[in-house]
Amino acid sequence: MSKLFQLLLLVCFCNSVFGQGHSSDRIKVYLSGNKENSTPSTSTGTVSGGTLINGKLFPFQGTNYQYFDTSSYINNRAFLNDKIRTVVISSYEQLEKEIPNRKFFIMECSNKNGGEIFPHRTHQNGLSIDFMMPLMKDNMVFYKLDTIGASHYWLDFDNEGKYSGDKSISIDFDLVARQILSLETSARNNGYKIQKVIIKTEFKNLIFATPHGKKLKQSNIYLVNSLTPLINSLHDDHFHIDFEILK
Repeated sequence: MSKLFQLLLLVCFCNSVFGQGHSSDRIKVYLSGNKENSTPSTSTGTVSGGTLINGKLFPFQGTNYQYFDTSSYINNRAFLNDKIRTVVISSYEQLEKEIPNRKFFIMECSNKNGGEIFPHRTHQNGLSIDFMMPLMKDNMVFYKLDTIGASHYWLDFDNEGKYSGDKSISIDFDLVARQILSLETSARNNGYKIQKVIIKTEFKNLIFATPHGKKLKQSNIYLVNSLTPLINSLHDDHFHIDFEILK
């Protein structure tokens, strides 16, 4: 399947299901109908062939983070294993102490009960998350592309991490590395670890050249070495993480 055809399918799907930005009223109604129980989550199978039992909804927003799209959220696509939700929130709390004015955006997680979640090949058992790339414009923090909703998935960045629509906008690769390291620390504190990071492979050396990227390179965290051309091209606007329980 070509990237163009994949994107056309995604556009049609998102136009029919997703909206842009967020609506506090829609979120409040949704949350009122999704009261959480105290039963622990269970992730079965694998990220590409599994289910999620007693999945927990990720908060739509916190002090320094926000879910990226209202309609994705209220269509049950922001559920996680409760331990992984704790991992991410704890990581954001630590980043808030280290970078108090920086905001982060989380993208799609899993369905309420896991299983297939179009158009993702994984995200099936509550252990997978997409994280939005942090951006800079003229060396200043830039958020305007972070709030466009589901269409963020088809933004294009070149092999240097520059946005195709405006070359002055680029990915903050040091902050990408910093997030991954923070998530790994938090995961290990909660009995999990990062299984793998899926990111456009041309970005790896750019990440490793940064201060936090050098630490990431020295860690045992696995960033994929090769992807099919289609999957590679689709992981330029976000990085995907699969978690697994510590053996």
